[in-house]
Amino acid sequence: MPDDARHLLGLAASREKRSGGPAFDLAAFPEVVRVYAAQGSAAEEIQQQTREAAQLDVLAVRGLGLIGLNDSLLRACLTRRHGGKGLRVRVALLDPDSDALARRAAEIGESPESLASGVRLAEARLRELAGTCDIGVWRYRMLPTWRIIRADSTMFVGAFDAGWEGHESATYKVMETPHGPLYRGFRRMFEAIIDGAERTV
Repeated sequence: MPDDARHLLGLAASREKRSGGPAFDLAAFPEVVRVYAAQGSAAEEIQQQTREAAQLDVLAVRGLGLIGLNDSLLRACLTRRHGGKGLRVRVALLDPDSDALARRAAEIGESPESLASGVRLAEARLRELAGTCDIGVWRYRMLPTWRIIRADSTMFVGAFDAGWEGHESATYKVMETPHGPLYRGFRRMFEAIIDGAERTV
């Protein structure tokens, strides 16, 4: 139905339709701009993006190596900005009392008590950052699949699987693009996880 007819009937304008079209070479549709063998090889770029960001989202299991400990990947990047304006940080960690935590512990050969203690330690350490940045921490209860670090319009994405930790996964650098589904999908998933999670900090 034409948009002018839809307007007369009080309906919203039709959305832009996209035809099937040809497949694109990644170089011509650059949403995934780099792939690292593991998080360690992306560390310098992740830190640089975080230092320049206004917003940081982290989806992890316990987060100690990412943001919880003094020598973790991101913690030193969370300094207060010029004029006293801090970075907005949202961190989603696996609920230490969930069935998913027990399953994840078994996958990596760790006791549920040890893994749960790590999550609680990370929460306590993140609570200490309240004077440094605008921080919120949530507990989610689903089995962890994706490990996400989002600094504004750039994401670094890895995966959890049986037998490997998130930092051992290949890490994709994903940029926000006008029609790219990965960045939008991962961001939407993070928002849905936060909406259904329990805030603890």
